[in-house]
Amino acid sequence: MRPDIAAVRDYFMALQDQIVDTLESLDGEARFIREQIDAPNGGLSRPRVLESGPGIEKAAGQFTHSIGDSLPPAATERNPHLAGHGFQATAISLIVHPRNPYVPTTHANLRFFLVEAEEPVWYFGGGFDLTPYYGFEEDAVHWHEQARAAAGAHYPALKAACDEYFYLPHRQECRGIGGLFFDDWTEGGFERAFEFTRAVGDHFLPAYAP
Repeated sequence: MRPDIAAVRDYFMALQDQIVDTLESLDGEARFIREQIDAPNGGLSRPRVLESGPGIEKAAGQFTHSIGDSLPPAATERNPHLAGHGFQATAISLIVHPRNPYVPTTHANLRFFLVEAEEPVWYFGGGFDLTPYYGFEEDAVHWHEQARAAAGAHYPALKAACDEYFYLPHRQECRGIGGLFFDDWTEGGFERAFEFTRAVGDHFLPAYAP
């Protein structure tokens, strides 16, 4: 079956709304500035930014849907057979900087990329990670319990990929306590890969909000 990018777009926007509403509730006072920027070709951007809350110093939860007639040269250098084909890309990204140093910073993103060739080329990617200022064992255990619940049997590999991606060579240590990281994800076909991506997205708030 052809990938249903409309379903992915709808899920990412609904997840953005859920995350933004929850963070506002956790902060208690501050509200996200909400914008919607429609592109003439059907693309969409929905920036969401919060600043100067009593609980959250800064946070951004962005959604984008980009549509183009052809891939840029940098994207086709390794895949010249995709040159000249239209593409769509949709994504949600999040960063949270709490005011209280006992509350960790977090980052999350999910993305879907589609090249509209005769035989479509597509993949999912994303993940989430946690960077405590002060480490608490119960927080780390809970975070990784939720990551394991999201990724299932893929958890060990995706945890290792996250640790590798966020490794700081100059300090010889990982940034924070990690989480999940995946890219070029097509496992099981579109429906299974989309289900997996939703599991990751749906476990972010249960992992972070406590």
